[in-house]
Amino acid sequence: MFEALEVVTTVVVGLMVGVEFSVAFVINPILNALPEDSGLLGRAHGGRMLGALMPVWYIGSLVLSAVWAIVGWHHDGAGLVVIAGALLISSVVMSLLLLVPINNRGKTWTPENRPEDWKEQMNRWDRFHYVRVAVIIASFALLVAALV
Repeated sequence: MFEALEVVTTVVVGLMVGVEFSVAFVINPILNALPEDSGLLGRAHGGRMLGALMPVWYIGSLVLSAVWAIVGWHHDGAGLVVIAGALLISSVVMSLLLLVPINNRGKTWTPENRPEDWKEQMNRWDRFHYVRVAVIIASFALLVAALV
C-alpha cells in the first residue's frame, strides 16, 4: 500500500508540473502571439478554467506528500519527501500571495473593461509563474529521487 501512495503522489505532482510547464512555455506564448484581443480572451478563459482546477491539484499534491512523509517517516528518502512538501507549501503560499490576485483580476477582463496596464500585469504573472514552475519541478524531482 505504501508503494502505491508513493507512485500516486509522484504521478499527481508530475502531471501538475506538466500542466504548469505547458502553461508557462507553450500555452501563454501561443496566446501572446495571437492577434488583437484573442490572447486577452484566451488568458481570461484559462484563468477561469485553471483557476478552478489548480487549487485542488496543489492542495491534493501537498496532502499526498504530507501523508507520504508521515507514513514513510522511517523509510529511505523521507527527508527528500519532507523537503518536497516544503517546496509545495512555498508554491501554494506564492500562488496565494502573488499569482492568485493577478489571476482573479485577469479572468474578468474583456476588451471593453481591461486596464491599460493589462499586459504588464500578465507579464508579472508570467514571471512569478516561472519561479513557481521551478519550485514545483524541484519538488517533483525530490519525490522521484525518494521513490527510487
